[in-house]
Amino acid sequence: QVQLVESGGGLVQDGGSLRLSCAASGRAFSMHTMGWFRQAPGEEREFVAAIPRSADNTDYADSVKGRFTISRDNAKNTVYLQMNSLKPEDTAVYYCSASSIFMTTRIPSLYNYWGQGTQVTVSS
Repeated sequence: QVQLVESGGGLVQDGGSLRLSCAASGRAFSMHTMGWFRQAPGEEREFVAAIPRSADNTDYADSVKGRFTISRDNAKNTVYLQMNSLKPEDTAVYYCSASSIFMTTRIPSLYNYWGQGTQVTVSS
């Protein structure tokens, strides 16, 4: 089992920044690709960003490209999401996820484990 715990969410004004963290425990060494997804009220969960264990490439949704940066510290089993220039439409619950596959993917069903989520609210 792998446990994922997100932190860093909160309320921020339009144009502000937040950094989300996701700490993995348990059999975290078996997980390769880490991802962030988000879900707004009444919407489906959507892909935000992903990074493989090697961190040699990353993938971003078009809506966040250039504003968000995903990174990871394998020694700490932690993945981060730096969010800059936040907009009200970024308001959602953000979920950390872990996959055993070796490449980035945007498909939720390919992620084996999920955190409980952290709320991000951007006020206008």
